[in-house]
Amino acid sequence: MEKVKAKKKYGQNFLKDTTVLDKIIQSMPNNNNYVVEIGPGLGDLTKNLVKYKDMTAYEVDTDLISILESKFAIEIKEDKLKLIHTDVLEAWDKQKTLYDDRYDMIANLPYYIATNIILRALEDDNCEHIIVMIQKEVAQKFTAYVNEKEFSSLGIISESLSIERRILFDVPPESFDPPPKVMSSILYIRKDMNKSIEKGFKDFLKACFMQPRKKLSKNLSSVVDKVFISKMYEELEINDNIRPHEVSSSLYSQMYTKVKNGRN
Repeated sequence: MEKVKAKKKYGQNFLKDTTVLDKIIQSMPNNNNYVVEIGPGLGDLTKNLVKYKDMTAYEVDTDLISILESKFAIEIKEDKLKLIHTDVLEAWDKQKTLYDDRYDMIANLPYYIATNIILRALEDDNCEHIIVMIQKEVAQKFTAYVNEKEFSSLGIISESLSIERRILFDVPPESFDPPPKVMSSILYIRKDMNKSIEKGFKDFLKACFMQPRKKLSKNLSSVVDKVFISKMYEELEINDNIRPHEVSSSLYSQMYTKVKNGRN
């Protein structure tokens, strides 16, 4: 490994376990999609990915860019690998998609922006599969179902936009250099390319889970008045004592429709 010190400000933890790298490669969908990697680091995963697919890697760290350009000089010259030196969230802001055709995102994500990256990938019309290493706690939120304590707006959004979502396997801290203080997991999401979510629905969910252990009606009172809530609960046969994690994705969708129409 190159003598590069991981930078805390970029949330860098370099994956060094070759067994884990092999398992990530084995989990790749058997398709003709392009590959996008975010935060390639020292290029250990990149080295494996580029053997199978043409790809683009987004890296924000200037020091790592120079290492990657040297390490993958041949692949870059042969147009198998495109390195983009930028903050990936800024790239999304500018172009709405990270690639102009169907692609799969495969990456070891920096923990501090992992949630935002996954949400943006879910909204990216060209991204079909998401296979990412993230903090296990976050992966559980994206794969949770109703009545599970981890169930939140992240679970509802991913369930609403996907055909399949699950944790493939866990990765212990010692698989990284430096080792993080948490357990990691490989999150897999296969999106339903025909579905989308309104921004208003995401804002509604944010309000519903504002205080996740309080009664849902308490959170809803920041959006609509108590008379409206009472009527809506009666129409949808919702128990007044229900908590946010006890309401299904489809029921949240029904509530949002009523709230949206009630405001018009």
